[in-house]
Amino acid sequence: MQLTIRGTGQDVNVLSYLLAKNPNNLYERNVSGHLVRMFFSKFTDDEVEVTIFVTPDPIELSRNNSEAYDITSYINDREFAVSSIFCTFIRTALGTALNGKPTEEYEPWVNHPFSLQFSFGPVASQLTDNELLDLFQPLGYDVAITYGEVDYRMDFKRVSTARYITLEGMTTLQMGLRQLFVLIPVLDNYKHYYIDEKEVGKIERYGEGWLDQHPLREFILRRALRFEELYNLVEKQTVPELKTETEPKSRLNDLRYERIVRRVNQLNFRESIVDFGSGEGKLSEKLGFVDGVKEILAVEPSESENLKALKRYEKVVQKENFVMPKQVMGSLFYYDERLKNKDIMILCEVIEHIDEDRLPKIMRIILQEYRPRVLLLTTPNQEYNAVYGMDEGYRHPDHRFEWTREEFQTWSKKQDEESKYDISFEGIGEEHEQYGTPTQMAVFTRREV
Repeated sequence: MQLTIRGTGQDVNVLSYLLAKNPNNLYERNVSGHLVRMFFSKFTDDEVEVTIFVTPDPIELSRNNSEAYDITSYINDREFAVSSIFCTFIRTALGTALNGKPTEEYEPWVNHPFSLQFSFGPVASQLTDNELLDLFQPLGYDVAITYGEVDYRMDFKRVSTARYITLEGMTTLQMGLRQLFVLIPVLDNYKHYYIDEKEVGKIERYGEGWLDQHPLREFILRRALRFEELYNLVEKQTVPELKTETEPKSRLNDLRYERIVRRVNQLNFRESIVDFGSGEGKLSEKLGFVDGVKEILAVEPSESENLKALKRYEKVVQKENFVMPKQVMGSLFYYDERLKNKDIMILCEVIEHIDEDRLPKIMRIILQEYRPRVLLLTTPNQEYNAVYGMDEGYRHPDHRFEWTREEFQTWSKKQDEESKYDISFEGIGEEHEQYGTPTQMAVFTRREV
């Protein structure tokens, strides 16, 4: 992932002072285990080109103890795309230009417009090309979108292409960078860190002088801030109470776990269980007390969550008949021989955190390679959002989708391409006459040949 800034015209070499970087030197820093480099490929009186790029360490992203970089495997392409993660990594390198604080001699140049070109990518975005144009063209840029190599990861079929964006226009370096730092996270509609009131201050600071006049201002703010109460802070309205589920979330989680444990208890085979996306271990702990269970593989990519889970297990490990879960650092996207041919595999509230076009690959690995005797898969029921007073949006800011009951059932039946599983559906939580239950569960049972 990289950003290239190219400037042309008279006095353009001043850009090096606004960036506070010597054009003869390579800037290289380690940011939380990830290598950030910045170098000038061209530097003359009338042309300057500087590139900043990041070489991420994906292991560090998943294992770093800092919550700021605690990336789950469900979103494991973000560390290689220009997104909020990229902006975080390069913010220090571009701090002088973003803040408009060069040495006193060059302060008058902060507000001087140059003919600039910003090129960045690859971009991970579900927005169409026209929607991307609508974000950048109102700022006065000529916009070019190019495509990189086709991604053939799924059955060698074209599923997506990497896009690269180039913006050209007359602007100050500070303004151009601030616009990018607001809009790049908006492209992906994903932020890897907790969003609170500090984000409001950053948006107001970086958006000063352009965001209020943007025709898509509301769209930008809602995707940047994600939460209604933060959006209203920017709008300087009274902050309303959060819309919350009528049934407390903690209670709904308990109901999910209770139903899954009850389902496991009903099976005649339950010696080996895989809990995918096990988090801090709440479900795996409950499974550890189920009679007949001999092995629990708790698969979780986040080290911080695994540490929480370990503390949870250690509190009950001495209790009678408790089976200590074995923690596995793993990803749904990478085949792991250890997970093959288990009795039960569980994905509790996991799939909605994954881009839809990536789900078929996961399901093929599960149903055709791992081949569990039973797969239990839960996800929110989008229809039930009406009970919560949600007219739009998802229950969690990291959800990629939420399906109706019909959509979920249709999708589930399509996943068993070889027709080796019987599929049934159940609801979890308080049932509404019209909208069903808040959580829906698919039960895949392998046909014994």
